[in-house]
Amino acid sequence: MTVVPITSADLDAAEVSWFSALCSDDYRYLGVPDGGLRSSWEHCSDIVKLSEELGFRNILCPSSYQVGQDTLSFVAGCAPITSSINMLAAVRCGEMHPIMLARTIATLDHMLEGRLTINVISSDFPGETADSAYRYQRSREVVQILRQAWARDDFDHEGEIYRFKGLTTAPAKPYQQNGGPLLYFGGYSPDALELCAEQCDVYLMWPAKKDELAQHMRAVHERAARHGRTLDYGLRIHMVVRDTEAEAREYARELVSKLDADQGAAIRARALDARSLGVAQQARNRDLADEEGYIEPHLWTGVGRARSGCGAAIVGSVDQVMGEIEAYQKMGIRAFIFSGYPHLDECRHFGTKVLPHLKTCSLPHAYGRVPAAMPATPLGTGIRQ
Repeated sequence: MTVVPITSADLDAAEVSWFSALCSDDYRYLGVPDGGLRSSWEHCSDIVKLSEELGFRNILCPSSYQVGQDTLSFVAGCAPITSSINMLAAVRCGEMHPIMLARTIATLDHMLEGRLTINVISSDFPGETADSAYRYQRSREVVQILRQAWARDDFDHEGEIYRFKGLTTAPAKPYQQNGGPLLYFGGYSPDALELCAEQCDVYLMWPAKKDELAQHMRAVHERAARHGRTLDYGLRIHMVVRDTEAEAREYARELVSKLDADQGAAIRARALDARSLGVAQQARNRDLADEEGYIEPHLWTGVGRARSGCGAAIVGSVDQVMGEIEAYQKMGIRAFIFSGYPHLDECRHFGTKVLPHLKTCSLPHAYGRVPAAMPATPLGTGIRQ
């Protein structure tokens, strides 16, 4: 039985995703810059193409003010070079006016023919330090506007931050139906939990002990239930998988063997989410870990020494990694976002050793969001006004 009731209770598969390192986050040795792994269009799009070839169902495209690829531009560029993989675009709410964001998302969704998913981000803008309550109110209003644009013919909005009246939603009609692109969301503060519970579809968590993940799931479900809703749950986590546990652990040690502590701290500090509650919890995991960095037999926190955000990896043999994934699925986790270093190499390891043994799905298809044919939208087959 799952930890809490979930939307996809009858789904016997999981959405297994990979990660494209758009924001200067690819290394052979963590914390040691490698010019061959820079966040260029060529390198990042190669990660996407390999992920699709191996059978991953979605790919997270992150957003941050670092050298690399702009998220929405990158997703647009991937439309003509992919045909089956979904694109999970991270959108920092407020960077673009929400009405124009709704139009941009509609454009991307049609370019991808329904293969777009959205990761809602609420962290600070570059150079900004905003109050948490304000940031989440801004995100709440952005999401409310998006959902209205996808469900109505016209709409008004009278909020604390955005106000407008009498707009047609025709320019913002996406390819996906029955609610538009799925909204994925991660956050740990009370404001974050409330926003996700009220408005979003998939609650994403960073690595933690399984009992702590269960606590997070219960906390957000309690709030969702007040709104008469259920959610699906996801886990963003790194991977080190090898034929044997000894080989996997040795590679994990090698990844951090050249890491300078000051350089690692600088990498963590430059992220836009560096002061968030979630990042603080990842740091706490490292403090609680054993001498090798493990907080559970196969959960290694060493990755967090050189990156903000998701800071731990599943480390083990093929059977051990599959056992961990199965345990997470039994808890109720239906979306996984994996990554590893270097991203192309670890994508191959996981994609050839583990992925063929997993039953996977696309959550937008499971939710009935993707129509069988071009929809009757203004950008589809609808009557041109």
